Amino acid sequence: MKLQDHLPVDHRLGQVYRYSAGAIGLFLVIFGILGFTNNVGFFSTTGDHVAGMTSNGALSLLSVLFGAILIGGAVIGGNTASTLNISIGILFILSGWVNLGLLDGGHNILNFHMRNVIFSFLVGLALMVFGMYGRVTGHLPHDNPYWRNRHPEAAKFNPLPPAALPH
Repeated sequence: MKLQDHLPVDHRLGQVYRYSAGAIGLFLVIFGILGFTNNVGFFSTTGDHVAGMTSNGALSLLSVLFGAILIGGAVIGGNTASTLNISIGILFILSGWVNLGLLDGGHNILNFHMRNVIFSFLVGLALMVFGMYGRVTGHLPHDNPYWRNRHPEAAKFNPLPPAALPH
């Protein structure tokens, strides 16, 4: 199913995907850069706080990397940004669970503390909600391109208004 063929370039859902990916990506890049400025070791577990959370070189690098990917998705926009939001959101939630289990152990190489875990869960949930907005629900309006793609027979009987037609 190629939904990008059915979503107009200027569709309003693209703005939700684009702005959410850009804003969260920008925050992650800034967090990562601030983490690098602390001159903490790559796998140090005694780093200073950055934006209320602990950090080290590895976490800073991952933050910049995932932030850059989200910003790239925001530049591309559309379904790419939506899919990246969902995918990276899932990774953040998985990271939260894994690092929750590693908090008090010797394998906490990203220097996570409970604030980092909560942040990971919240960012993951936010990315998933923004990525799924307008794509995943049982009550999509009949002019929604995702509904039309999933119900091609019914879409024939519900023509799009002229303003909603793809360019």
